[in-house]
Amino acid sequence: MGTRSLETLVGAAVLVVAAFFFVFAYETADVADIAGYSVQAEFNSVGGLETGDDVRIAGIKVGTVTALELDPEWYVALVTMTIDPDISLSKDSFVTVSTENLLGGSYISIRPGGGEEAGEGYVFTRTQGSIDLMEVISRWLFGGAAGQ
Repeated sequence: MGTRSLETLVGAAVLVVAAFFFVFAYETADVADIAGYSVQAEFNSVGGLETGDDVRIAGIKVGTVTALELDPEWYVALVTMTIDPDISLSKDSFVTVSTENLLGGSYISIRPGGGEEAGEGYVFTRTQGSIDLMEVISRWLFGGAAGQ
């Protein structure tokens, strides 16, 4: 009977440690509910951008991409972002889809403007979508840009 008690204690300890790591990973990964206000941006292409990717100003995370959808009327990508409530964006901010490196890892980069404040639900139209690196390379290699 003593070995079964030991096995039970070890199993309980393993479950406690697993729960600790789960809570640690949950807190570290920023998958908790995102507080802030919601804005949107229209893009011709979002490349590898995904829900949960960062929204950054000057390389500092200020929000999260919360939804990606296709506008059925204009066929543009509509990206919904939640922005930290301490950050005030202006309506003339410039929003781009950027990549961290050649292997991927997309995020939204915002260059703030200086005009009127963009509040909850504002849709940014001053945007630059993702650049298809393979298309740029093939145009450079095969002279596609010069022939057009």
